[in-house]
Amino acid sequence: MYAASGILAVHTERGTSIVPANRVSWTPAECTHDHRAHGDTDMRIVFLTPSLAGRLPDHPAVFVASGLAREVLLALTGPGNYDDVTPGYSRSARSRLLRVLVDELRAAHEQPLHLPEPRDDRLQALARMLYETPADNATLAELGKTIGVSPRTLSRLFRDELGMTFYEWRTQLRVYHALVLLADGWDTTRTAYACGWANPSSFIAAFRAIIGTTPGRYRAGRAAPLARVVTSAE
Repeated sequence: MYAASGILAVHTERGTSIVPANRVSWTPAECTHDHRAHGDTDMRIVFLTPSLAGRLPDHPAVFVASGLAREVLLALTGPGNYDDVTPGYSRSARSRLLRVLVDELRAAHEQPLHLPEPRDDRLQALARMLYETPADNATLAELGKTIGVSPRTLSRLFRDELGMTFYEWRTQLRVYHALVLLADGWDTTRTAYACGWANPSSFIAAFRAIIGTTPGRYRAGRAAPLARVVTSAE
């Protein structure tokens, strides 16, 4: 799935992939998933044959779309290319374009935009609290006290099960919420405080570290004329 504009959230049993504009979300075959668009979103969907899919990761991932990948995606999902009755490209031409797309994704680095889903009951209890109140600045010790688990145990669970620290996970969660609010038209300052940052400057720094641009530039570049879904199959 490709967000030409807007933002997508793709949910699997492994967690949630945050897909801002000009990112590609890859979901392997037989991986049950659902997705949700936030704001005006132009979503493009391309399906791969097993031979091409086998060249991509066996887990959900998000990539930045290179200029070439973007043009290929737009071409494959443009008028006439998702309709077998009046195709814009021959089957062989579409196959070549798909191979180019896969090559571009293989060359791209995975983006840190996947929020892993806790499986341990104790982590799930903590995650539910922060999903509901992402601005909560309670320490791990304070949160652990609420659910009856020591901070040392929680730290170990985050590291062993999710592969990141609690603070890294919470930052990812907050950036996800920030992207949703920005897509709904919130400004940078209001979004920063709503997601738990002490000031807009620290929010901008965290946002840029993960998304690669500032919230203001992201808002300026995400506008879309309408929401739509376009697909292409090979």
